[in-house]
Amino acid sequence: MAASDVPAEPHPHQTSTSPTSTLPPRAASGPPTRHASVAIGSPTRHDPADERDGPVRSGCSRLSGLLKQNQLVQSLNRLQRRCDYVKITVSEERANRLPNEWWKTGVAFLYAAFNLVFTTVVITVVHERVPDKSVSPPLPDKFFDYVDRVPWAFTVTEANGLILVGLWMVQWIFLKHKSIVGRRCFFLIGTLYMYRCVTMYITTLPVPGKHMVCAPKLYDDSTGKVWRILRLISGGGLSLTGSHLMCGDFLYSGHTVMLTLSYLFIKEYSPRWMWWYHWFCWLLSASGVVCILIGHEHYSVDVVVGYFVTTRVFWWYHTMANAHELRHDPNNFLSRTWWNPVFNFLEGNVQSSVPLVFCSPLGLLSSCRLRYRMVEGGRDE
Repeated sequence: MAASDVPAEPHPHQTSTSPTSTLPPRAASGPPTRHASVAIGSPTRHDPADERDGPVRSGCSRLSGLLKQNQLVQSLNRLQRRCDYVKITVSEERANRLPNEWWKTGVAFLYAAFNLVFTTVVITVVHERVPDKSVSPPLPDKFFDYVDRVPWAFTVTEANGLILVGLWMVQWIFLKHKSIVGRRCFFLIGTLYMYRCVTMYITTLPVPGKHMVCAPKLYDDSTGKVWRILRLISGGGLSLTGSHLMCGDFLYSGHTVMLTLSYLFIKEYSPRWMWWYHWFCWLLSASGVVCILIGHEHYSVDVVVGYFVTTRVFWWYHTMANAHELRHDPNNFLSRTWWNPVFNFLEGNVQSSVPLVFCSPLGLLSSCRLRYRMVEGGRDE
C-alpha cells in the first residue's frame, strides 16, 4: 500500500470537521439541547422557530418589565400617600383638641371687664341708699360678738390678695395653653361679679361697724358720680389706694371672691408635687379671708356666701370642662345653668383636659422675638 493511501492520524490538538462533530451534545437525559454550543469552525445553523419566537419573547419581556416597574411605582405612591396622611391626621388632631382661639379669650376678657365696670356703677348707686349709722346701727353678727376689731387686719387682706393675684398672673404667663385657661378665668370673674351686682342691688345692708367712714351722698349729681366711678376703677377698688370710700357693697364680699378664686386657679393649674406652694397660697387666702372678719369690714354672711358661690361656680365649670361625656348627656343637670350656651361657645373646640405644660422663660422670649420679627417683616413688605 502506498504511503499516500495510508490515512493520516489526526493531530491531538486539531479539531475534527467530521459531520458527527457538528451534532450538539446531549443533555443528561433526553434529546440533544437546541442551544448547545457547536464545534469551533462549524457553520451556525438558525432555527426558523427561533427567528419567529424572538420578537415575541422580547416583547413579552419588555411588557413584563413595564408591568413590574408600574407596580413598584404604584406601591411607592401608596406608601407615600399613607405616610403623608398619617402625618397630617396626627398634626390636625393635636391642633384641634386644644386650639388657642385667642379671639374667644378676648371676648371673655371684655365680658369680665364689663362686669367689673358695671360693679362700680352698682356700688355708686347702692351707696346712695345705705342708711345712716345713727339711724340703722350694724346688724348683730356672731363673729363680731367674740372677736374685737383689729384696725390693720383689712390691710393684710388686701396685701395677701395682691400677692395671690400676682402669683397667678406669673403662673398664667408661663402656661402653654394660657388662652384656654385665661378665658376660663375671665368668664368666672365676670360671672361672679355679675352675681355680686345682683345681691348688692336687691338687698342693701347697713354698715357692719361704727368705724366705717362713708363718702357723702351726691343724690342728683351725675357728674360727681361719674368721677367716683372713674376713681374707683383707677384704684382697683382697694382701700390701700384710697379709692374705695363708698359703702353698700357688702353682700357678698368681693375680696373673698378674689382671694378664693386666685387660690383655686393656682392649685388647679400647678403640678401636684408643689404641695408647699399650694399650702403657702392657701395660707395667704385663708388668712386674708379671716382678716376681713377681724377688721369688721364685712358681715360673716358676706364672706360665707362669697366663698360658697366662688367655689361652686369654679367646680361646676371645671367639671363640665374636664368631663366631656357630660356635655351631651341628657341627664346632666349642670347643663341647665343659664351660662351653658356661653360655656359651649368658649369650650366647644376643647376636646381634652388641659395638660399642665409650662414654657421656659427662654422659650417664651424666643417666641416673642419670632412674632416680633414676623410683624416687622410684614410691615417692611
